[in-house]
Amino acid sequence: MIDHQQRTDAGRVVAIIPARGGSKGVPRKNLRRVGGVPLVERAVRTAIETDGIDLVVVSTDDDEIAAVSEAAGARVVRRPAGISGDTASSESAILHALDELDAEGQRTDVVAFLQATSPFIPRDALSTAVREVRERRADSMFAAHETYGFLWSQGADAEAVALNHDAARRPRRQDREPHHLETGAFYVFRADGFREAEHRFFGRIRIAEVPEWTAIEIDDEQQLRIARALAALHESPDRVPVRAIVTDFDGVHTDDTATVDADGIERVRVSREDGMGVSLLRRAGIPMLILSTEVNAVVRARADKLRVPVLHGIDDKESALRGWAEEVGIELADIAYLGNDVNDLPALRIVGWPVAVADAHPQVLEAARVVLTRAGGHGAVRELIERVLPA
Repeated sequence: MIDHQQRTDAGRVVAIIPARGGSKGVPRKNLRRVGGVPLVERAVRTAIETDGIDLVVVSTDDDEIAAVSEAAGARVVRRPAGISGDTASSESAILHALDELDAEGQRTDVVAFLQATSPFIPRDALSTAVREVRERRADSMFAAHETYGFLWSQGADAEAVALNHDAARRPRRQDREPHHLETGAFYVFRADGFREAEHRFFGRIRIAEVPEWTAIEIDDEQQLRIARALAALHESPDRVPVRAIVTDFDGVHTDDTATVDADGIERVRVSREDGMGVSLLRRAGIPMLILSTEVNAVVRARADKLRVPVLHGIDDKESALRGWAEEVGIELADIAYLGNDVNDLPALRIVGWPVAVADAHPQVLEAARVVLTRAGGHGAVRELIERVLPA
């Protein structure tokens, strides 16, 4: 581990994340969520948590992106309109950010250029690349994954041409040398060399090898859906470090079904496991709230049984949740909201920990930072509580 003074002597490292407000393929792309977190915030968090990076800068022309980036801990550099259009290059944004820092007397020796549209930037590989460039074992490094794929090109006449192999000879995988495919996730290079070359590849160029599953780069809605599925598979944490839990009722405390007798009285199925979990949460002194759209006596009866406050008949869950959070004095970032259906989306989008039951609506699964293994009415509330409570 190199301490800050040693890093300064070896070279000041600045992470720069270009993030325009405009995007045609995926509107407002840099603010779209993967694993419940906006893409630009994911990149900022990764850079902040990477050993060797001294400052994180987001270059943007957009007020909302600027606000999200600053809240995540980044310094924002406002990008002028001339380099904010669809044809503007990342290089132009990086040069502008470097010029702004230079004008303030802030030296930059090494640049770590991160792309927010790559949601899975491996911190270890990034840290290694920073160290290699800072200590002058490379001038430029980039993220790439190993591939044994046979590459082809297709000409104007639709004839296929083998690129990295002899089409007449198909050696086994173990008899071939791998190639490396650039992922676009990050590039690390010396600032002076970048200014001179005006592009990111110069001098001694080396590869920072990353796992293949991290290589997805979001350019369309399909890739965004794939990224969200990957986040649920690889990132769902065992611990949910929050100070409060808010839940929907139907489809969360229940299995989203009801029986109705001849008098119109509804009965629902709940889990005794959930009841014990809520009891443990209450003993730990962690606040809980049930927030329900339904106006039904069964919701109040279950809340009373659990000794949990309830707000029901709520159409605007976001406003209700904001009001409750302010009343109890807990930041939205420190709240987990557990939902299952589309009417939960506004509440899920404003909390630090949006959580979905296993059988939630697809849009809720996409918005969630955590997807539970249990379905609503089958111990999902207990599962979340066990992830919140310390062992």
